Amino acid sequence: MTLFAEGRQSHKPVKRPWKRLRVAYEASNGEEGAGAEPLRVPAWEPPDWQRQLANIRTMRSQKDAPVDQLGAEHCYDTSVPPKVQRYQVLLSLMLSSQTKDQVTAGAMKRLRARGLTVDSILQTDDSTLGQLIYPVGFWRSKVKFIKQTSAILQQHYDGDIPASVAELVALPGVGPKMAHLAMAVAWGSVSGIAVDTHVHRIANRLGWTKKATKSPEKTREALEEWLPRELWGEINGLLVGFGQQTCLPVHPRCQTCLNRALCPAAQGF
Repeated sequence: MTLFAEGRQSHKPVKRPWKRLRVAYEASNGEEGAGAEPLRVPAWEPPDWQRQLANIRTMRSQKDAPVDQLGAEHCYDTSVPPKVQRYQVLLSLMLSSQTKDQVTAGAMKRLRARGLTVDSILQTDDSTLGQLIYPVGFWRSKVKFIKQTSAILQQHYDGDIPASVAELVALPGVGPKMAHLAMAVAWGSVSGIAVDTHVHRIANRLGWTKKATKSPEKTREALEEWLPRELWGEINGLLVGFGQQTCLPVHPRCQTCLNRALCPAAQGF
C-alpha cells in the first residue's frame, strides 16, 4: 500500500512514532559494544592434527610400547593403602626422569620388595638407597631429592602427596611433567598436559606448536592453547609410546609412519 493514491490529490503523510534502533558495534580498544556478544577469534590449530592423531592412535593400537607396561601407572603396589600407592606413584615419576621405563620399573621393584613407604625410605641410609635405585639417571641426585621430599611429605602431608600441581612442583626433584602425571595417576585429575622429551620432540616435528619451542614446558603451554581439553589426559601416553617405537630421537622410522605425508619433519628423512 502506498501513501499516495494514483491520479488523486495526495494526502498528508501519516506521522509515525520513531523507534530507537539498537546497534551493536565491534569492540575497540578492548571494550565490547553495549549489548553485543564478544567477537570470537578462532584459536590457532595445526591444519592436519586430527588426521595425524588418528594415524598415531592406529599405530599405537597394540599398546605394546614400554610405557604401556612399565609406566608410572604400573609401578605401584595395588595392595597397599591409597596413600602409600600415591607415594609410590610419585617416587616412580621422580626416578623416571632421564631414565628408560625398563630401568625405572626395575628400581621400583627393588624398592617395593623392601616395603616402599615414606617411613621405610627415611629409615634407609643413602648408600643403600643409591644401590637400590641404580642405574637410574642422576641416581645420586635422586637419592637426595627422594630423602628431602619424603621428609616433607611426612612432616607436612601426613605421609601423603599434595593434591595440587603448585604444591607438587615445590617438592625437591619434582618438575611440571611429573606433577601433571601424578595428578592424573595418583589423584585421577587431569590438571594439564604432561610433556616429556618425547612429547616435546614429536609436537615440534608434527607442527603442533605455532612456532618451534625450546623446552618441554613451553611445548606444554603451546599445546594447551589449542588441543581440546578432553585429549589432555591421553596425549602423553600416546605420544610417548609413539616416540619409543616410531618417532625415535635419532633415525626416526618415517618409512613405516602413517604420518609420513602429513609430517613437516618427514621431508628431511
